[in-house]
Amino acid sequence: MSECCVVNTSPLIFLGNAGFLDFLKIHEMPVIVPDAVIHELGLGSHYDDLVNLIQSQEWITIVKSPDPRDILRLWDLGPGEDSVLSYAMENPGSEIIVDDLQARRCARSLGIPVRGILGLVLLARKLGRIPAARPVLEKMREKGMYLSDAVLDIALRLVDE
Repeated sequence: MSECCVVNTSPLIFLGNAGFLDFLKIHEMPVIVPDAVIHELGLGSHYDDLVNLIQSQEWITIVKSPDPRDILRLWDLGPGEDSVLSYAMENPGSEIIVDDLQARRCARSLGIPVRGILGLVLLARKLGRIPAARPVLEKMREKGMYLSDAVLDIALRLVDE
């Protein structure tokens, strides 16, 4: 089992905008957000409320971003992804929460456990924390998260919906 989860920018945006930021607590382990991720959010003034919400959560720890590891430069990721992956590399046992496909591939190649928003919602459903995954995923789609109908249908079948 992972010791903490380290969260990237887009999961914070989509979970926060849809009112499901607390899904990050499903793991029942510390939630870490590198300050580079907060900086990325702060670059868009329309995320000021989200930054304030994240900073106000006692269960979220904002940490100084580690220096990016040399191997990550090969993947040409953004500063948020670099900081999340670098933190996980420095803290074995970390799981990263990231939706970016390239970052997910990088994590898998490095042996870092990775999960996305879809995985968090399905886990919440499997653990009985929510009665149904579809309404949660539909709300996130309404808030701008891309999820094709085909992927949605496959995911819902995994939790018998």
